Amino acid sequence: MVAVTTEKMNAQIDGPIGWVVFNNPARRNAVSMEMWQAIPAIFAALEAEPAVRVIVLRGAGDKAFVSGLDISQFEDEFSSSAAAAGLEELSASANRCIQAARKPTIAMLNGFCIGAGVQIAANCDLRIAADTATFAITAAKLGLGYPVSSLRRLIGIIGPSRVKEIFFTARQFSAAEAERMGLVDRVVPAADLEGDVRQYCDLIAANAPLTIAAVKHTVDSVLPPPSEGELAACERLMQACFDSTDYAEGRRAFRDKRKPVFTGR
Repeated sequence: MVAVTTEKMNAQIDGPIGWVVFNNPARRNAVSMEMWQAIPAIFAALEAEPAVRVIVLRGAGDKAFVSGLDISQFEDEFSSSAAAAGLEELSASANRCIQAARKPTIAMLNGFCIGAGVQIAANCDLRIAADTATFAITAAKLGLGYPVSSLRRLIGIIGPSRVKEIFFTARQFSAAEAERMGLVDRVVPAADLEGDVRQYCDLIAANAPLTIAAVKHTVDSVLPPPSEGELAACERLMQACFDSTDYAEGRRAFRDKRKPVFTGR
């Protein structure tokens, strides 16, 4: 049974599992504005279906979970902080839906999980990765600002030092290293990934939904929120990245396939 389907976002119900598929394999499942827009409707449909006990997010094919943002939209939707604001809100809204889902969520990670892919995976309850998966957050290579709420989520999962290392170096790291960091909960051979995820879904589906929902809500609620002033200051710093000459240089360098030269302005 298909719950919601768009050109690049597919959702299906298979027994107790609601599958959410990032379906942009030509760009290694990079997320476009249209894909962000589809996520809230997909989650609403799956949440409303009583048969669904677990929601699993995955990428189409075997090359990537999500390889980041669709950079073909950078010049239009990300050219400045003002231009980026609309797309950033779409991204934030989609990620809020994933994190706030009443039903358990699992990110099934195969191939590349880069940038927005890590952001999406971090907003799931559990992350199960193939041993061949590769991770990175490359915002610093482009001069991008990163959503404050997603940064806070990552800090809660892997701690401040690991978050700084990931962002400061912008390097790629393996599934085994992601597991040691705590970013990934379980690593399995690539050939066993879907079977292992299905097994976990069966275990969850056999348990009491009200207990799971109560624990999920409580765990996500006990961390103290930052003050409004702290959040506002963080947002200003992130938005300033989009108006910087470094960001313009990062976009040009990416387009020209060269190393950027950043000046801190």
